[in-house]
Amino acid sequence: MITVPSVARGDRPAPTKHSILVVIGAAGEAEYGELFQDWADQWRRIAKLAQADISVLGESADGSNDRELVAAALRQQADAPCDIFWLVLLGHGTFDGHAAKFNLRGADFTAEELGGWLDPISSRMVLINCASSSAPFINALSGEDRIVITAAKSGYELNFARFGQYLVDAFADSSADLDKDDQVSLLEAYLTACGRVAEFYDGEARLATEHALIDDNGDGLGTPANWFRGLRATQQAKEGAELDGARAHQVHLIASDRESRMSAAARQRRDALELELAALRDRKADLEEQTYFRELESILVQLARIYQDVQDGESTAGSGTEKVAQ
Repeated sequence: MITVPSVARGDRPAPTKHSILVVIGAAGEAEYGELFQDWADQWRRIAKLAQADISVLGESADGSNDRELVAAALRQQADAPCDIFWLVLLGHGTFDGHAAKFNLRGADFTAEELGGWLDPISSRMVLINCASSSAPFINALSGEDRIVITAAKSGYELNFARFGQYLVDAFADSSADLDKDDQVSLLEAYLTACGRVAEFYDGEARLATEHALIDDNGDGLGTPANWFRGLRATQQAKEGAELDGARAHQVHLIASDRESRMSAAARQRRDALELELAALRDRKADLEEQTYFRELESILVQLARIYQDVQDGESTAGSGTEKVAQ
């Protein structure tokens, strides 16, 4: 029996407050520098649409202290909590078989060092490393209330990664709205970007040298896009590990009108019910049919009430604490 958050009538709409920090790394060659700058500029445009705060590091003429600037920006973020903090790394990475690094114009930082800088931040986090050799960042950064995306599935995927371009473009692309709810979730953006990366290599008749991963359940394993059928990961993980995706599908950088009209409490309750629904579907094979459908109905009715209240202009989800899957 799961108890989900209650919502009092009269709660007002509360748009999710996003704060975005984009870090542009060492270009290596001018061509890459132009690409990374273009991607950062696109993040600025997306942030404006989302009414999100955004800062971009790595654009100054002198990059010798970029490492210190990143660490300082993260310390400042710890003192300015928001609903969701986004860290986006645009650049190149390296891996020596032991430590993965993100390349800056001065001294680089490792995945473990970044993890230490992030620890004081209490906000939910979306951590996106669009660099080559980025997979070990999932192992180092994964945790509760964190979604980690990397452009590579291994530290040994060393070649330049194009994933970052397709990811940021997806947030404002209606064709990336896979479930047609008038907004693009982080999961939808991830799956769309992975699809376009694959299309690029197929179109060039080249062997793909990058394969992105997403981790949103804190187990540090990550799930590739080809494990998903639609918006659900269906391929069985080793040793029955929980699959990723459900939490990432609840993050919307540019919210729909309906999403914006939800109160924070209603959104929290909706998200809890959706996670309960995903867990129920995973247990379907172990339940009697009658039990499964009874629990399914209970969750779906409560979800319907939340959306009905939003449609009616109340932006609430009823009163009292209700119990799911009794």
